[in-house]
Formats: sequence, structure tokens, C-alpha cells
Amino acid sequence: KQASLAADFSINQFSYLSDLLLVHGRNSYKRSAALSQFVMHRGLIISVMQAVFSSIFYYASVALYQGFLLVGYGTIYTMFPVFSLVLDKDVHSEIALLYPELYKELSKGRSLSFKTFFLWVFISIYQGGAIMYGSFLLFDDDFIHVVSITFTSLILTELLMVALTIRTWHPLMIVAQLLSLSGYVISLIVFKSHFDPAFLQSFDFIWKVLIVTLASCLPLYILKFIQVKCAPPIQTKLQQYTSLK
Repeated sequence: KQASLAADFSINQFSYLSDLLLVHGRNSYKRSAALSQFVMHRGLIISVMQAVFSSIFYYASVALYQGFLLVGYGTIYTMFPVFSLVLDKDVHSEIALLYPELYKELSKGRSLSFKTFFLWVFISIYQGGAIMYGSFLLFDDDFIHVVSITFTSLILTELLMVALTIRTWHPLMIVAQLLSLSGYVISLIVFKSHFDPAFLQSFDFIWKVLIVTLASCLPLYILKFIQVKCAPPIQTKLQQYTSLK
């Protein structure tokens, strides 16, 4: 009893170890890996956009977004969907207990490695560049319109990337997506001095945002779809096999 009280954590029965390691331990590792990479992606993509913006204007020390937009981007606009990844799981608990090999796969470190790090760096650079160059080269030269288009595309890109990463949807994940999106829409209505209300209500704004967002997300979705179809991960195979039994 004294050893149990002195330990960081304790279990009552050895039979609980299977659930603790194979289910909760595995989910914790997977979720922590996804969350850390998304937090990095969220910060890096907006840094790339600022770098592209500065390079276009001869490296002038001009901020692309005002302070409240940066604060909102790191909090209410993207925080809930990103942190909702802690509710995600790639396989059901029964499958994780039935196939302990899934836990052994964690020792290979494929969920969080240099490969995944550089992959997310590349994704951030591509998406940040696609949003900025797409907005400047294809569309509007008016600065306030560029801010509206790029920031809206940035928020939608982040929400879509979270949605594409989720394997098993939880009701709270949907709530998180809706909260972030509604919070941003309310900001567009309230902060009229930073946006052009007439432009936001125009069809021109909508289709430009859609084009830029598709340019940043659609190629990644196609590549992921091809990868899943051609080389599905082992947990996907087990999930499909179990559903057929």
C-alpha cells in the first residue's frame, strides 16, 4: 500500500494493463503525435504567409495581419478543432485489444519522426505559399481585400486539414468545427473597420476564397486518397477485415 501511494500511478489488477497499454497508451501516443504536428503546422503556415508577403513588398517590416487577427487565429479560430484531435482514434478498443501488434508498431516511431516533421513542414510551406501567391497573382491588388481573402482561406484550410486528419468523428469534434467557424463569421461582422463589408457580401469574395482554399487543400487530399487506396495502413486493413467478419 505504501508503494502504491508513493508511485506516480497505480493499478488494482494486472488485467487492467492490457487496456492501459494497448488502448489508452496507444491512443495517447497517436493523439499526442497528431496534436503536436498540427500545432506546428498552425504556426508555420502563417509564418510562411508573412514571409511571402514581406518578400513581395521588398522585405518591408509590415505585418500582414493585425494583432487581433493573430490572437484570434491562435485561439478561437483554430484552437477548438486542433485540440479536438485528442478525441480521435484510428481503431476501436476491441480491435486494439485483439491485435497487440498494433501497439508494437509504435516502437517504429512512424507517427512522430523526422519524416513526419519534414512532411508537415513541406505541407505548411506549400499551403502558405499557395494561399499568398494565389491571392496576389490571380486576384486582387487591394490590400484590405487580400487580407480578407487570405485570412479566410487560412482559417478554412486549417479546419479542412483537421477534418481530413480525423479517422473517427466524435460529436465534440463537429461542435469544435462549428464554434471556430461561427466565431470567425461573427468577427467579420463585428470588426467592420478591418474588413470591407460590401466585399465580404459579394460573390466575388466567395469564389475567390473557394479557389484559393481548394488550391491549398485539394492536391493534398488527392495524394492522401491515393496513398490510402494503394498502401492502406495496417489499422485500416484490420478495421475493414473485422467489419467483414
